[in-house]
Amino acid sequence: MTLKERINEDVKTAMRARAAQTLGALRLLTAAIKQREVDERIALDDAAIISVIDRMLKQRRDSIEQFAQAGRNDLVDAETFELRLLSAYLPASLSTEELAAAVAKAIAETAATGPGDMGKVMACLRTGLAGRVDMSEASRLVKTQLTGV
Repeated sequence: MTLKERINEDVKTAMRARAAQTLGALRLLTAAIKQREVDERIALDDAAIISVIDRMLKQRRDSIEQFAQAGRNDLVDAETFELRLLSAYLPASLSTEELAAAVAKAIAETAATGPGDMGKVMACLRTGLAGRVDMSEASRLVKTQLTGV
């Protein structure tokens, strides 16, 4: 079963269960997927859907941070629910050790020598780790290893 089929089945299940919050979040996801398919005139595969989910997760994290600063706990709760729901569609996350090994491998593959090569390393990581790691954490680790700090 493809990721898109799984999401559509979950939409149907949420409709049957009358789970309004779950259904709303899943409809946002399907709308984002369809929007990208229409814009690019292609049918998205699992990797492309993971990138859509990744973008949505980043938006949720940013919103949670802003709502928390504003003291809007009701909105923080809603965004946290959507964050957890969307995270369930991503592949298993890498551990810190696995991420460090992947960063070291990417640095070796790209022959990166300093902070100027960070873009090449991140591009290499993005293709192999999409949806499996928070790219801001990967970026921080790459920067640390390339600067030697």
